[in-house]
Amino acid sequence: MGLLSGMMGHASEVSLEKITNEFQPILIEDERIERAYKLIRDMLVFTTKRLILVNKQGLTGTKVEYQSVPYGSIKTFSKESAGIGDLDAELKIWLTGDLEPTIKQDFRKGDNINEAYRVLSRHVLK
Repeated sequence: MGLLSGMMGHASEVSLEKITNEFQPILIEDERIERAYKLIRDMLVFTTKRLILVNKQGLTGTKVEYQSVPYGSIKTFSKESAGIGDLDAELKIWLTGDLEPTIKQDFRKGDNINEAYRVLSRHVLK
């Protein structure tokens, strides 16, 4: 499911132990990673303070852009669950001032989109 899922454009949950060292230099004091989802090389990382969008670029992926989205700038978010004939669920996030979703991510039916939705809810709905 991991590689094939990524190639199909679906996010798969990543073990926090595997990514902690990569993110330690950019996390602030008392910030920790709660959940992370990987799409081929790119990632969505939910921390206690923000959502980090990771865009690995180039053939080797050594050039990396880390985009921080403070939870306070998230205006609306939604999830569309997978149906009987549908193999994926979708998470959409709108940022303040945007009419269309700024962030869209597909999740495989077996991956836990509900946990990503709960993390967003916990931070955005404070």
